[in-house]
Amino acid sequence: MFEPIFENVRQKSPLVHNITNYVTVNDCANMLLACGGSPIMADDPEDAVEITAICGGLNINIGTLNQRTIPAMLAAGKRANELGHPVVLDPVGAGASTLRTDTALRLLNEVKFAVIRGNISEIKTLALGSGTTKGVDADVADKVTEENLDGAVAFAKDFARRIGAVVAVTGAIDIVTDGERAFCIRNGRPEMASITGTGCQLSALTAAFVTANPDCPLEAAAAAVCAMGLCGEIAHRRLTELDGNSSYRNYIIDAMYRLTPAELERGAKYEVR
Repeated sequence: MFEPIFENVRQKSPLVHNITNYVTVNDCANMLLACGGSPIMADDPEDAVEITAICGGLNINIGTLNQRTIPAMLAAGKRANELGHPVVLDPVGAGASTLRTDTALRLLNEVKFAVIRGNISEIKTLALGSGTTKGVDADVADKVTEENLDGAVAFAKDFARRIGAVVAVTGAIDIVTDGERAFCIRNGRPEMASITGTGCQLSALTAAFVTANPDCPLEAAAAAVCAMGLCGEIAHRRLTELDGNSSYRNYIIDAMYRLTPAELERGAKYEVR
């Protein structure tokens, strides 16, 4: 299922505009290059709309909000909608502050998103209009586990139906749904949480996959989530006793660069509910 989706990314080299977290902007650019895409980063309001117009897709990440970038996010999102380009939202830390929550909800109200990717706390904040997060990590009580997976799938499906977008809830077990079907994905390593920005990289990756496969956003988003987790597994096997989280970050990007569509097909661990 995922092999032709990844082949499209490699062949089409989608150009993705990223208005993203400046903590991880370099890693996002390198992840896009590693998967076969092409990145552009432009967050000035006078530049963002024009850049969006020449790209195939848009990735909006609210990780480091400021009053200059919020108008750029809104304007770029609306321009992408006008052009029919897919837009991905990463509501980093939604629920942790008033500015983050209000901005995420405003984006959700004013921009049509193809995919929304976040942890369970962030997605709950968008679904309920309020919430709390522990930094940018999901609250312990909100983590998706085997025991509460059925309820989490039902919640994600309901939210996806209400907003008309693919919802990707990422964590120890990932859920990707369009409201009808849900991919429950078990790729990845817990050590990926020790690296700043694996979620940001995944959102950029998702934008590339959806841009290259506009007719199947659910499968494209699920393929991106599987690919990121699989690269985390491959990179972990490469670690030596002298390596730490910095090496692990680089090895994940290297793994994506070398990953083939056939390897993704073989290594993807998922079930459909």
